[in-house]
Amino acid sequence: MPNTYYGNRTLTEWLTFVLGVVIVLVGLFFVIEGAELAMLGGSVYYVLCGILLVASGVFMVLGRTIGAFLYLGALAYTWVWSLWEVGFSPIDLMPRAMGPTMLGILVFLTIPVLRRLETRRTLRGAV
Repeated sequence: MPNTYYGNRTLTEWLTFVLGVVIVLVGLFFVIEGAELAMLGGSVYYVLCGILLVASGVFMVLGRTIGAFLYLGALAYTWVWSLWEVGFSPIDLMPRAMGPTMLGILVFLTIPVLRRLETRRTLRGAV
């Protein structure tokens, strides 16, 4: 049986796939470099967040909505950690939270695409 799951994707589905891959790569970087930082006595935030990001990206690549929600959970964790670390100083919050928040907006926009992929997979499995 040929695999038509990847061959018949729309542009938004491919962009969601690419975003998932980017999130996996960022997560792997966080895990690897965060582990080194933690061994030097730094925060374990990066390791924990990296694990969430890897899981999130993998689920997004697989077309699962849970991936988007895992990312949004990691984003909430990032904001809590950032506020705990630097308080409400905008200049100090920007490097900690701006990038993840911008990615979070993109991830939020993928939720309808991921739901459509899940529905398509469910309908195909019901036949």
